[in-house]
Order: sequence, then C-alpha cells, then structure tokens
Amino acid sequence: MNFEEYKKAVFELNRYAYHYYVEDDPITTDEVYDKLYHEILEYEENNPFQVLDNSPTQRVGDVVSEGFHKALHKSRMWSLEDVFNEEDLKKWLSRVFKLDDRAAFYCEPKYDGASLNLIYNGGKLIQAITRGDGLTGEDITQNARTIKTIPLSIDYMELIEIRGEVVIFKSEFEKINEERARNGENLFANPRNAAAGSLRQLDSSITASRNLVFLPYGVGQNTLDISLLSKRMEFIYSLGFKTPPHRATCKWLLDIEKVYAKMKDERESYEMMLDGMVVKVDQIDSQESMGYTVKYPRWAVAYKFPAVEKITTVKDIILQVGRSGVITPVAIVEPTNIDGVVVERATLHNFDEIQRKDIRIKDKVIILRSGDVIPKIIKVLTHERNGDEIEVHRPSECPVCRSELLDEGALIKCQNLTCKARVVNSIIYFASKQCLNIDGLGERIVKALFDAGVVKSVEDIFSLTLDKLLELEGFKEKKSQNLLDAIENAKGCECWRFINALGIEHIGEVASKSLCSEFGLDFIDAKKTELLAIEGIGEEMAESILDFVRVNEEHIIRLLEVLHPKVPEPKAEVKENPFKDKTVVLTGSMSQSRTEIKEMLESLGAKVSGSVSKKTDMVIFGDDAGSKYDKAIELGVKAITEDEMKEMLND
Repeated sequence: MNFEEYKKAVFELNRYAYHYYVEDDPITTDEVYDKLYHEILEYEENNPFQVLDNSPTQRVGDVVSEGFHKALHKSRMWSLEDVFNEEDLKKWLSRVFKLDDRAAFYCEPKYDGASLNLIYNGGKLIQAITRGDGLTGEDITQNARTIKTIPLSIDYMELIEIRGEVVIFKSEFEKINEERARNGENLFANPRNAAAGSLRQLDSSITASRNLVFLPYGVGQNTLDISLLSKRMEFIYSLGFKTPPHRATCKWLLDIEKVYAKMKDERESYEMMLDGMVVKVDQIDSQESMGYTVKYPRWAVAYKFPAVEKITTVKDIILQVGRSGVITPVAIVEPTNIDGVVVERATLHNFDEIQRKDIRIKDKVIILRSGDVIPKIIKVLTHERNGDEIEVHRPSECPVCRSELLDEGALIKCQNLTCKARVVNSIIYFASKQCLNIDGLGERIVKALFDAGVVKSVEDIFSLTLDKLLELEGFKEKKSQNLLDAIENAKGCECWRFINALGIEHIGEVASKSLCSEFGLDFIDAKKTELLAIEGIGEEMAESILDFVRVNEEHIIRLLEVLHPKVPEPKAEVKENPFKDKTVVLTGSMSQSRTEIKEMLESLGAKVSGSVSKKTDMVIFGDDAGSKYDKAIELGVKAITEDEMKEMLND
C-alpha cells in the first residue's frame, strides 16, 4: 500500500464508520471493516510520519492525562429557561411575539446528557470544551476525539463552534452497568451520569470504550451566512453529524404542541434519554435583536416533559445537618426506577411537612420526580397501612454532636458551630465568593483537609502551614503556597463579608451589610430592640442573630482577632438626587447587570432591597418582571422602567 492508496483507504473506512455510527445504516460487514482497519494500521505503524489526523485509528484513545485544563469558550454557552405546561409556553410565546411578531420556531429534542462545545478551524477539530459555567469549561479534546460521532475533520474551513450533548444510548448504558456489576464497581445512576463521567476520564481509552454519542443542537461563534436556525442545523448535519430522532419548524402554539406531544409519546422508543423539547426562534436576526436576560436567551425555552410519579415504600427517615445547622429529614425509599433514574431518597423539607402529610416509616407513598428536581413525596397511601408503620417524632438533640437543638417550628437547628456535620460545609461557605472569597479552598480541598484531621473548624484554616500541607497526599509546594497566600489575603476583609461568612440562618448579603453599617464589629453586642430597629430585619432574623451569637460568641471573637475585618468609612454626604434615602427594589432583566445598577443606586444613597413591602419607595423593572412588579402594583408602590430611571438620573 502506498500513500495514495492509504489516503483512499482512510476515506473508505471513514465512509463505513459514518454509515454505521451516524446513519445507523451499515454498508459493509464487520469482517470487511476490520480487514481494512488493520491494513491501515499496518501502514501507519510502518510510516508513522504519514498518519492522517482523520484516520479512524486515531480514535482508540491511549492518552492518560494528569488532569484537565480550563479553557474559554469562544462565545458563551447559555442555560435555557424551563416551562412545564401549555400556559407557561403561551406566556413565553407572548413575550417573543411582543419582540418580533413574525417569529417562527425550530423544535428539537432536549437530550439528557453532558453539554460539549466543539471548535473547528481549517476543517479540523482543534478543541473540545465541557460546558462548565458557560464561559469557561474543561479542555477534553483528547477524549472527544475518541467519540465516533464527532468528525475529526469537516468540509468547512472557517472557525466554528458546534454545540451539542454527549449521551449514552439506553442499551449501551445497561451493558456498562452489567459490566460494572460483574467487576464489583458502583453502578451509574442514569445514562446522563454515565455520559458525564465517561467524558471526563483521565484515561482516554476508557472514554473510547464507552460508545458515547454526540448530538449537535446549535452553533456558537461562526461566520455562516444562513438566516434560519433550521437551515443552519441542516448544514451542520451535512458535515457528518448525527441527526435528531425528530425535529420540526412551527409557527403557532398549536403546531408546537403537536410536535411536543409526538416527542413525549414516542420518547420511550428513542435510543437516548430525553427530558423535554427545546423551542427556539428560527430567524437568526430575531435571535440577535431579542438578546439575553442575565440567565437565559430570550429566544429559546426548554419545554420539559411532565413529572413522573411512582409508588414506593418509606424504609427509613434520616436526619441531615446542613451548613447553617438546619436539620433536614430525608426519606430513604425502596429503590425505584423513574424515567431512567433509580430513586432511593426523597426530600421531606422539614418536620412540619412530615406531620402535615402524616408520613410514617413503612408507609407506601407516591413520589414525584420532575426533570432534575429532587424527588418528593406527594401523597401517603394511608389505606395501605397494616399497623406496622412507625411514627416519626421531632428530634431534640443533634444526630451528630448530640447538642441541644433549637426548635423554631418549621426549622430545627443545631447551633453548635463545631459540630462535625457542619464543619466542612461551613468552611466551604466561609471561603466562597460571596463571603471571604478564598481562592482554592473548594469542596475537594476542604474535605481532604478535614479527613486528614488538619482542619476541624473554620478557625483552623488560619493556622495552616506549608509544612502541614506538604505532608498531605496530593499537595504540591506551589499549590499549597497559593492556598496559604489566598488565606492570608482574606485577612482585613470587609466587615459585611465576615458577618455573611458566619452562616447565620436568615442572614444574607443585604442583612450583613445592614448589620455592619449599623453596628460595625460590635454586632455581637446588639440588643433585640436595636436589631428590630434596622429596616429589613424582622423578629425571626433578630432571634436568629441573637441565638447564633449566644452559642458561638467565643468562636466569633477568635475569628475577629485573626481576620481584623475592616469597618467601612463613614460615607461622604450624597448630593440630593431622586434616589437618595429611598428604598428601591429591582426586578426583571436590565440592559446592564442588576449588580451594577444596585451598586450605582447605593452610591446615590439608595437602599436596594430584595423584597417589596409598604416601606418600598419604588420598584425599577425590566423585561420579564414577575411577582415583585405585581406586588408593587397591588401595594400602590411607584413602578418605573429602567429607561425612566435613566431619565431621572439625567434630569
């Protein structure tokens, strides 16, 4: 075989693979495919410098990575707003038609998998990035190259991002779990978890063995001169990508509902798991003019399939202790398969719910699962009781540290900040961005420090040393020093960040700023009457602050001595303006981020609140304003648009 014959053989083998993996329509036998594959492999072994990038032999996966590096998407990957019924869809369509009354729609399945962004340039796959936070993901290019439904090269030379979902077909998922069971390994809970886990294997040969499937659903950065999304997707499929089991273009609600009903009724017959249908405005120019809210594109929505209900039995009710000490009861139920997910737990929220629904151990119950929502018990089948059921009583002591619990009715709390169950979550929250913003002190690191016995409370993180860290497995010198530097930089933090980081129940950023502004670091000495005098702090919040300080005063004082939080300087007198000394609420989507508008208004002397009350002076609303706007109208509170706000500022 010479080089020209080799190139023709690679082309032919790729054609066979395309028909087999993408078209599901084999055009040759396995014997012919395998024979040609080994002929190509033999040529490549003898001519290693002539191996083509798009040769099927390059998909085997034989690279073991030390870890995945962060990578930026060329353009943001957005989440989608969810709608759950026809009424929700009507409201969304109404908003769309207000922006463009000529809008038509492209409908496609909403796959239940792991999102992936493929970047091609010069006709070659140059990078594959997981969704991550939408702006930055993990570079898993080597693993993506093993997925047979991802073309290594395409007949398009310009830079383009092709977005899609990586899934595992149901039949393949069952094979994987059977093999894992034989090997004594933990089983994957559902195909989506299996797909996500397979995609992020450090050993790319494992990814290659899992038969993952890439299903495109859109494009990111591109220079395509195609005016309709539906036509763009046809072009993408023509480049060698797998087509969806069903897709359609629609104009009206009735058309969309018909497509939705078809997908919902037929989804069990599809090879992959679906959890709904995506509806997108078809015209690209309309998408661009409609733009985005803070979270979602205005031109697309996920129409979720109905929740699924099943009957199961409550085996036990266990208690979980959260970061703030709140005791949450969780029902352990007989393992029940709901729409491809084996459910073994159901949320109970609080003990009031247990009493209201009269849930008992050994009860037969109906549980509901909707999309990614944690399953919940919606009904107890009391007529199925036989007398063996066990009533559940409210606890009086912490299940972990055995300290006395504070029973507030709806909430039952462990107030002991050194309780083992609270420590890890408390530290994670303490170090989070909205608190002390200690870079590098995430969940994995905190758990490692706690498991090693190096950190047993929040205070312990400030006594870490390089020597201590280097004794731990996986802690290299540079990484350890960076962590210590970040911890040191947290000292001298803003007063409100310190209060927020304590994790006092009901006390968030706004209340923390109010406490800091009113009392500074003397908030621990505040009386109840003084707390109630602060606007926005009510009876429940005041009691929560007092209880927390009573139990943890010594701990707070020790942290203050280490951190020396900064009390804000008295603000210079703000000039008269329409917002000075006004209580303002923001709602809806604005042309700039709400955070920026909030900071601007606060600089003008306004107090920006998160809820509407009779004390609210005005509500500033943007697109898709919801219940806050409705409440403002109900209470007769002045409501103005973002543009009106700007006019007032200009005046």
